[in-house]
Amino acid sequence: MSVSILPFAGFALSQVGTPGPANMAMLATGARFGFRQALPFMFGVLIGKQLIIWPIGFGLMTYAADYPFIFTALKYISAAYIIWLAWRVANMRISPNSQGVKAPGFAAGLWVHPLNPKAWAMIVTGFTAYVAPDTPAFEATFHIALTLFGVQSVCHPIWTFFGDRIAKTIMGTPFERYFMWMLAFLTVAFVAYALVKGGLA
Repeated sequence: MSVSILPFAGFALSQVGTPGPANMAMLATGARFGFRQALPFMFGVLIGKQLIIWPIGFGLMTYAADYPFIFTALKYISAAYIIWLAWRVANMRISPNSQGVKAPGFAAGLWVHPLNPKAWAMIVTGFTAYVAPDTPAFEATFHIALTLFGVQSVCHPIWTFFGDRIAKTIMGTPFERYFMWMLAFLTVAFVAYALVKGGLA
């Protein structure tokens, strides 16, 4: 097969299953609002990756050689957005039953991966390392998209539920503030790593 599905699935699991900006966002949302209220945001994150897989697969990367400044600008705009999210996480306190505060919804989740440097780097790596150069665009994109969707469907609920469990343990304790600071720090750290090591630098 012109798409190495099993090796790519292993690579995808190593990326989707480990901490990164999207997982930190789902962890924090699950902790802040509880698992059920976080589900619309989680589904938005799940679908949002498809918004960048298909354009890349059908030739968006061809612009990289002719207009590299577009990708450079996108990289830093994305990083700035994720760091802003990290600042918000650092100032959150876990209180699933707060009145007048709503959990981020499906639409908010849709933007997490399109503005996530780690997601772009992972998808670009998938196409360049696990797809034969002469593979038809639809075939390549379909297999990459389907594989990532499957891996995300397993990993994203785990991260969101893990946040919910943590909330029930530390909510209202002195550890709550430090936990949210840790989430913010990890978010910024993984954005920096994605920018430097992920193939977009």
